[in-house]
Amino acid sequence: MTTSLLSPVRLGAFDLPNRFVMAPLTRTRTGEARVPGELNAEYYRQRAGAGLIVSEAAAITPEAVGYKWTPGLWNDDQVAGWRTVTDAVHAESGRIVAQLGHVGRISHSSFHDGQPPVSSTDRPAEGAKSFTADGYEATSTPRALRTDELPRLVEDYRRATVNAMTAGFDGVEVHAANGYLLEQFLAQGVNDRTDSYGGSVVNRARLTLEVVDAVVQAVGDASRVGIRLSLGNGTAGTTDPDTGGVLSYLGAELDRRGLAYVHYIEPVVDGERQVGLTETLRRAWTGPLVLAQGFTPETAEAAVSDGRADAVAFGRAFISNPDLPERHRVGADLAEADSSTFYGEGPGGYTDYPALRDAA
Repeated sequence: MTTSLLSPVRLGAFDLPNRFVMAPLTRTRTGEARVPGELNAEYYRQRAGAGLIVSEAAAITPEAVGYKWTPGLWNDDQVAGWRTVTDAVHAESGRIVAQLGHVGRISHSSFHDGQPPVSSTDRPAEGAKSFTADGYEATSTPRALRTDELPRLVEDYRRATVNAMTAGFDGVEVHAANGYLLEQFLAQGVNDRTDSYGGSVVNRARLTLEVVDAVVQAVGDASRVGIRLSLGNGTAGTTDPDTGGVLSYLGAELDRRGLAYVHYIEPVVDGERQVGLTETLRRAWTGPLVLAQGFTPETAEAAVSDGRADAVAFGRAFISNPDLPERHRVGADLAEADSSTFYGEGPGGYTDYPALRDAA
């Protein structure tokens, strides 16, 4: 029988009723305190029909912030705010994991009391922008994290994981993609270190794996931990002359740890999907694979049917179609998202997209 997006699947400890994953989406709706509230809870509640929701990236500490009005997971108020979100999703029988984020050098000194953001390097991310109180600004030149600071960083991830589980999340996803901090260590194009976290693939992957191990220990169950990767996309300079080699090593190490899933942003170059990189990852990582990047329900059906993916993550489609799996089930047209409201405040372009039953 042909596998479809509407068929159930198990990702680690998560039994999903369908293979639609809601991708993490930065929406800048939590205000200056970075505390989720009722508006955020309603947004996620509306989308609880997804097989799995991955939350927007929650900064693990103030150091991890790079955009205004994005949520955090480092203090009690934020934990309580996220509890309103997870309670709302669970009331609709949904499942939600917290994405733990640190943007590294994709940040601005205005978020850090005038101090530089941190990274694997002291080189700036040329052309990258940070969304600040004054709009989009060029990211600030970072400082390279010292070797003796990295255990503290790993502890920051562990503490944020404890907070996520206290907030009622079903698990966590380690954000090691999109040109952010962990990918800044993984990719040779950014990592110019000469210590034990730079140079070889083993060294460059060291921090990511230390973070994964700390997160697993904090959750107490590797099957409730996922990771997001985007190696091969080259976002914000995270290029590598041997992407396949990094994916092979990292995939095998993650496989050994028995995580719930790997969430991979499949690279697209000149309109062509780099399926060879996905196949490389698939050979090393034998567990569930969630693919992302510009999929339509139709192309996602093909990816699931041919076994390239176990589930597919959708971003924009979930913004404007809160009941995306149901629309796919009945063959309804999809609403278009208004990109001018992706970032901002208030319900406009956030919670006012109607479900089919409300639009009738």
